[in-house]
Amino acid sequence: MLLQEELSLQQKLEILTDAAKYDVACTSSGSERKGKKGTLGNTVPAGICHSFSADGRCISLLKILLTNQCIYDCRYCVNRRSNDRIRTAFTPDEVCTLTMEFYRRNYIEGLFLSSGVLHSPDYTMELICAALEKLRREHGFRGYIHVKAIPGADPALIRRAGFLADRMSVNLELPTEEGLKALAPGKSREKILLPMRQIQQGIRQGREELALYRKAPAFVPAGQSTQIIVGATPESDYQMISAAESLYRSYGLKRVFYSAFVRVNEDRLLPALPGGPPLLREHRLYQADWLLRYYGFRAEELLSENRPNFNVLLDPKCDWALRHLERFPVEVNRADYYTLLRVPGMGVRSARRIVEARKHGALDFPDLKKLGVVLKRAAYFITCRGKTMYPFRMDRDVIAAGLTGEERRRIWEINERDAYRQLSLFDDFHMNACPSEEDRQAAVWGVM
Repeated sequence: MLLQEELSLQQKLEILTDAAKYDVACTSSGSERKGKKGTLGNTVPAGICHSFSADGRCISLLKILLTNQCIYDCRYCVNRRSNDRIRTAFTPDEVCTLTMEFYRRNYIEGLFLSSGVLHSPDYTMELICAALEKLRREHGFRGYIHVKAIPGADPALIRRAGFLADRMSVNLELPTEEGLKALAPGKSREKILLPMRQIQQGIRQGREELALYRKAPAFVPAGQSTQIIVGATPESDYQMISAAESLYRSYGLKRVFYSAFVRVNEDRLLPALPGGPPLLREHRLYQADWLLRYYGFRAEELLSENRPNFNVLLDPKCDWALRHLERFPVEVNRADYYTLLRVPGMGVRSARRIVEARKHGALDFPDLKKLGVVLKRAAYFITCRGKTMYPFRMDRDVIAAGLTGEERRRIWEINERDAYRQLSLFDDFHMNACPSEEDRQAAVWGVM
């Protein structure tokens, strides 16, 4: 399919921002680059948002594809080769123009640049590197950049991009090799994991060099991430979370993102979605992922082959606690930090506060509330000075009944709201009338 090169920059922007909306792997915390005289922008460690609204409010990464043309025919992808769509591509100069103009208007704090595969992985990666080099060296841009590494590209190009970007990601897409063969026959797990390993080794080597030479160039300082599609193939939650755990352990990933499958193509190999995208399942996977990264849980503690999917009515931590009532109740004035982390309703911050506060005196339930503990959940699993918050029977069914009331409300919110829909630059959501062409141009270019 031929690229439409005669399109205006605004027309390309409309097409290529819309084409990027299904890629969710784009948070930006973890990198710091201070501004310098003669350059523009900076990057701070605090995370920034990754979208923006119709009226130009910063949310706050410019999220685009370099091109929506692709040599692959992945059945789940809106940009698959066999789809009849308008195809176009930005030039490196156009990527720079958009990024700098949006940044100057304070619409964005950085760039998220992904791409379909144009002609070949090497050709596409060369264009991405050219865009990043122009941004960094010619335009002096020091803001945040997240870029996709193209599987199959020359390792030299991956390395070149790694010294220009803050974060890189290689999308795993599907958790098993069988899933890839069925829905993405042009891709392989080996090709995807190879650049992941290269980025991991580059990050490790870069940190060693920084320890020796303070002015050594940083390689992917904000780490790498990936994305897994949820519900496109029949893998269980246990397989999903086990794959994520393996990636964290073996490849040092910063984040694994989960994307509820949206059926954008009619294909007999794709699952029907009578209830819409599996948003609740995606939500449960994110909750479990948090437990893996910050709470010391392992995948086999949360699920197993005999119990392969998460509870619909309870979050993974509450569900685990109900299955291990022999460990509770926990006395908050004596339990160590890691035991407190396993209590539903207690997070990393509140557990640290408890450990610090009890040095100065015994804690009671009002104190715990002030320290950020969610007592609606924690009350069933803790004691203060040997007493529970209120009398109840330490029985699984009794506790489950008390916990599922709040959880049912949260499930309704997830299922009923339009949560999977990403805001678009040209979205007229909450507007009573469609904006005029003049208004669209004003929103894009900041003309008042």
